Amino acid sequence: MTLVLFWIGLLGLFALFTRVGRLLGLIPIVSQLLLASFGLPLVMLWLAAPVGLDNAQVLTAPWLKPLYGVAFTLLLGHILSDVIDLRLEAASVKIALPSFFVPFFCGLACATWALPAASLLSNVAVGLLFALTAIPVLFLYLRHLGYPEPTIRRLLQAAILMDLMCWCLFGLAQGSAAPTTLLWPLLAALLPLALYLVRVRAPLVYSLAFFALLLTLQQLKLNALVFGIAYLLVMAALRVPFRLPLPVAVFHALQVWLAVPLILAYGLLQIDWHTAWQGYSWVQFSALLVLPVLSKLAGNWLGLSWAEGRLAASPAKWRQSVLLNTRGLTEIVFLNLLFQQQIISAQLYFALMLMGLIATLLPALTQRARAVPSTVSERSPHEVH
Repeated sequence: MTLVLFWIGLLGLFALFTRVGRLLGLIPIVSQLLLASFGLPLVMLWLAAPVGLDNAQVLTAPWLKPLYGVAFTLLLGHILSDVIDLRLEAASVKIALPSFFVPFFCGLACATWALPAASLLSNVAVGLLFALTAIPVLFLYLRHLGYPEPTIRRLLQAAILMDLMCWCLFGLAQGSAAPTTLLWPLLAALLPLALYLVRVRAPLVYSLAFFALLLTLQQLKLNALVFGIAYLLVMAALRVPFRLPLPVAVFHALQVWLAVPLILAYGLLQIDWHTAWQGYSWVQFSALLVLPVLSKLAGNWLGLSWAEGRLAASPAKWRQSVLLNTRGLTEIVFLNLLFQQQIISAQLYFALMLMGLIATLLPALTQRARAVPSTVSERSPHEVH
């Protein structure tokens, strides 16, 4: 009963911080990252410890891991469905390529230097974490700042292409390390073709099967990521639209008030905060906080300059470079995926979580210039995040 009360209280605390953050003009993921990174250790120290609870004990509830699996599946499936929804423009490709590969190779070099004992897969994962852009957070910032729809579409397409390259490269790298884990996910990804051949046309059937199989493969520790990408690509090839299994408002509420707080807390509670700062020198720890942001800004600048056709500095280009550096929900899902599979250490998880918080806060700290006037107002599927 104590564990149930603890988790109800913790989710209530996340809800309170989210509402207070909204009053202060913060989007939910920023408030939740702040609480998870700085408030959760204080909760465990001042509230949980006096009643005899520690990090290990609060994670022993038998219902917690299945609930985490469902929450993680909902978020991963929704992000992948956004990534596959790709209609490219030439300008978006020009933005995406430098914006992805400059920080990716910087991350590889940083991991090789700072983590000499890490595996090649771990180094690749660090490079990909350097290169990620959070699609949902980017969209919310762009709409909040009043950017015109063509600019929003161009930057979102660039972010989607970057995330698609990230998920695909990681899936291939992981699969090459254990080829047998690819067979069942790839076979399962052909289910839309089988449904199509037996004349099933209801999009909801395809989507329900997608989430059910994604959860099953994740619980079986098979390559759910490769399955998710392949399944959605088959759906796109068959021109079957993706439909959320719940109404948009309900899905949004589940993500904001349950799934994201649960995933953040579940990941960070596995860290021993007394040793989270150890294992790296201050130079290494600082590099993991600063280099992802700087390399991503450099890649964004080059990509925007290529798309624009000139390298001249401008306030608009600087603002867009900062916006394309946001991490947020996409990084959280990827970090938890890597941490659960023991590809990265607890110390690296904590350092990159803090980096993601800094990068996600940057637009709020730097966007003080006048917002660009909006020309069109319409909803986007990315807004649900």
